[in-house]
Amino acid sequence: MNLRLILYIIGQIMRVEGLLMLLPFACSLIYREDSWYALLIPIALLLIIGSLLTLRRPVQRDRMGVRDGLFVVGASWVVLSLFGMLPFILCGAIPHPVDAFFETVSGFTTTGATVLGEVVGTLPEDLDRGIALWRSLTHWIGGMGVLVFVLAVMPQQQFKSARLMHAMRAEVPGPTATKVVATIRRSAAIMYAIYVGLTLLEIVFLLFGGMSLFDAVLHTFSTAGTGGFSNMNASIGAFDSSYIHWVITVFMLIFAVNFNLYYLILIGHVSQALMSEELRWFGIVVGASTAIITLNILPQSESFSIALRDASFTVASFISTTGFTTVTYDAWPQLSQAILVLLMFIGGCAGSTCGGLKISRLIILIKSSFRELRFTLRPREVRAVRVEGKPVDDDTVRGVQAYFSIFMVIFTLSTVLLMLLNKSDLITSFTAVASCLNNVGPGLGEIGILGGGSFGGFTVASKLLLSFDMLLGRLELFPILILFLPSAWSKK
Repeated sequence: MNLRLILYIIGQIMRVEGLLMLLPFACSLIYREDSWYALLIPIALLLIIGSLLTLRRPVQRDRMGVRDGLFVVGASWVVLSLFGMLPFILCGAIPHPVDAFFETVSGFTTTGATVLGEVVGTLPEDLDRGIALWRSLTHWIGGMGVLVFVLAVMPQQQFKSARLMHAMRAEVPGPTATKVVATIRRSAAIMYAIYVGLTLLEIVFLLFGGMSLFDAVLHTFSTAGTGGFSNMNASIGAFDSSYIHWVITVFMLIFAVNFNLYYLILIGHVSQALMSEELRWFGIVVGASTAIITLNILPQSESFSIALRDASFTVASFISTTGFTTVTYDAWPQLSQAILVLLMFIGGCAGSTCGGLKISRLIILIKSSFRELRFTLRPREVRAVRVEGKPVDDDTVRGVQAYFSIFMVIFTLSTVLLMLLNKSDLITSFTAVASCLNNVGPGLGEIGILGGGSFGGFTVASKLLLSFDMLLGRLELFPILILFLPSAWSKK
């Protein structure tokens, strides 16, 4: 394991986190809040420790292998969360370290599950603006991945592209990581330019809807990262505006689409982008789910337009794994609730800011399953799994199948453990693990709207388990699991 290179990258990431924390620190100063020191102390620690770790720069012979790439990503996200929780503890908003860690992991992994509520004694409305901004900013940072951000802004001479491809593969969601241009750094810069552009666009649209600038920035950060934190306990339901609901619905779906398609559109390959098989199936799932739920909840809605609006928003929120809410969805008929739980697992497209299994993985799983069925009838037939009109190599197919198998094992074990540790009922435990492992946020039972929607009443052991699940889900299992392998720490 290349310790010098790993520590250098972690140091750079810590410095970036410290610099990004200056934004909520400035916000706290502007509004003359007493909690400014709760941001200043972590900023100082991050910049000092990060600078010390980057004193020894990697040399030409320092190379990053697969193991190093997975390790640096897993370790970086743990370090980010440990330092990112300090503002919540220091300002007293979330005084318990485990609660603060849970909230921060939920932010960086873009899950949106929260401990805030009556049990903790702090509601989202009670947070100072600087702290609330940091809480939503963690979504924006985690959405595209902090390592991708470091690659986008880091001077070209500091790293060779080949060194970091393994790390980028570990952080970018989906079965494979691809470059939109020749170099990793330019690819990362292009992705972040699109990300920033869409973020600014949503802020403008929300301002036109009458939102204040602070609320627009806050909720845009949460939408862009598909996280779902709000400074309102009622989430988006606090804004009684169909315009705002529809704008956020559209942008949740926009951020759930593979960002490579936006690059194709920008360079004029619109038809190629629209012909994407993954995009087509994503549209089918969203359209079918919205239609079924709209008809299912119509009898208890005031009108068809309201039923369509509520169904569209909630479907977009669950499939994009954002987790915003506008209605009491857990009072809907069980058919609608079952569809929402299914959408938790499906998630958005690969290369987006979403959680879940991803549409592309499900396409590969379904097609490979049908291939195996055909092989049973015709053992000599050779047929490749094709996605986007191109054959998928067997290594990728096996990787997707292995990912799904490990995912289901972890999901099952976590559900059973949560029932033991928290004494929760099956629905609460099942949807809590599904929510955290798929980075969604809301659930049913105790964590549904009717149950209060907060994880604050869970036991300490349960919160640590779910924090672990959130990290596993965001980094797609392997970068976190490798931290527990003895061979990952060896020098060989």
